[in-house]
Amino acid sequence: MSMKQLTILTKAKSRSVSAENFSGEKGRGGMALEGTGKKCARDLGQGWKVSPSVNIAPGEVFTMADIEGPGAITHIWMTIAGNKRLSILRIYWDEQEHPSVEVPVGDFFASAYPGYAQVNSLAVCVNPYSGFNSYWEMPFKKHCRITMENLDPNPMVLYYQLDYELREAAAPCAYFHASFRRVNPLPRREVHTILDGVEGWGSYAGTYIAWGVHSNGWWGEGEIKFYMDGDKDWPTICGTGTEDYFCGSYDFDVEGRYVPFSSPYTGMPQVIIPDGLYKSQQRFGMYRWHITDPVRFEKDLKVTIQALGWFSDDKADERRYLPLRDDIASVAYWYQTLPSKPLAALPGRDDLTIN
Repeated sequence: MSMKQLTILTKAKSRSVSAENFSGEKGRGGMALEGTGKKCARDLGQGWKVSPSVNIAPGEVFTMADIEGPGAITHIWMTIAGNKRLSILRIYWDEQEHPSVEVPVGDFFASAYPGYAQVNSLAVCVNPYSGFNSYWEMPFKKHCRITMENLDPNPMVLYYQLDYELREAAAPCAYFHASFRRVNPLPRREVHTILDGVEGWGSYAGTYIAWGVHSNGWWGEGEIKFYMDGDKDWPTICGTGTEDYFCGSYDFDVEGRYVPFSSPYTGMPQVIIPDGLYKSQQRFGMYRWHITDPVRFEKDLKVTIQALGWFSDDKADERRYLPLRDDIASVAYWYQTLPSKPLAALPGRDDLTIN
């Protein structure tokens, strides 16, 4: 995963699936006679962007890729004309019946909230205006199936290109997983569970959180906790605060205002402040990739985070923490061996919607 790989000759075969080559077969790209660009290409004909995208009807599940392995997904690019939270990306490995990835598109690409915010990271890039890119490597031994479901009552348009290699997978193979959860509001004095129920051998690779604040004041004192390999009451890894876990400090506050940022491993690219720094209905989108510091586990893993602020009416020398009841949606990214357990159930359309 460095520039050195460009000098190494291998027998891997580069392939790509898109609306211009649904099967990814060698020498079969750009041959479409029908497609969403047919009218625009009427004076040019075959080979001139006849099928750049697909239309997905309300309630429809579209198969973006159906690939026989062994191989590895190396890059995903897509852009949608539709609702980011109601467009569901799923990935199935080696013919498991349940998906190993089931996440709304916006959240998967660290962009849950409406509007554009640049993401400049190693694992995910978001470029103007809605160019979603994933560079998570996703190896598989037998089979890969990737789908998109449109839960919106309106049709959507999907442009996409999935780049992959046909090559042998490592043994044992660690498969990419991503799971979405949302609680709104979080019950008082309860923690938000980012990930639970994982069984197997693997590495935790990253977290994205779309955090909607339901109160005035600072909201990010909560600790993230990693319970692994038999931990019960107490975790092995315990963070010192929400902004600390996302590699910031002191409220992300520079001279009285939140400062959005995006870097290779961590960022807060989306900051929505309706009425100022500490007013209600603030919203924050934050990512933290464990690329150089993966959290290793051999048997099981659970990850939680607290929603914690401050009582604003206490004297400075008598400050107390205030448990919050915020709107927290999260994506956990990890690699593990198969078979894997089914993911947490995806919320229904009403509970997915960002109001």
